[in-house]
Amino acid sequence: MKNIITYGTFDLLHPGHINILKNAKDLGDYLIVGLSTDEFNDLKGKKSFYTFDQRRQILESIKYVDKVIPECDWEQKIEDIITYNIDTFVMGSDWVGKFDDLDKWCNVKYFNRTPGISTTIIKKKIKDTVK
Repeated sequence: MKNIITYGTFDLLHPGHINILKNAKDLGDYLIVGLSTDEFNDLKGKKSFYTFDQRRQILESIKYVDKVIPECDWEQKIEDIITYNIDTFVMGSDWVGKFDDLDKWCNVKYFNRTPGISTTIIKKKIKDTVK
């Protein structure tokens, strides 16, 4: 069995999120998503529209996702890779090079982002619409 892991905030779910989850799942049998907690997002300077529990509920309902775990800090990735016997670590191309050191424990793969869509773009469009 091949285990895959990816991480993210997954706020305001959109087709780009679905694409990375589907493509990650296509690499193996079991997909784990490390979901950034609200506290971790605060440390990163990010503010989610949905709470951690709401985002977890949404992710758990997606057919590609087998398990959601909390992402509490940057350092936990190696521990998660070992704990969950991960074969491939997946992130979006905006992270290229940032996690290459994890290749000591598993394969590292970066997927191209879906053009024209991101949570930042959605939030800007909502803000502009409300004006």
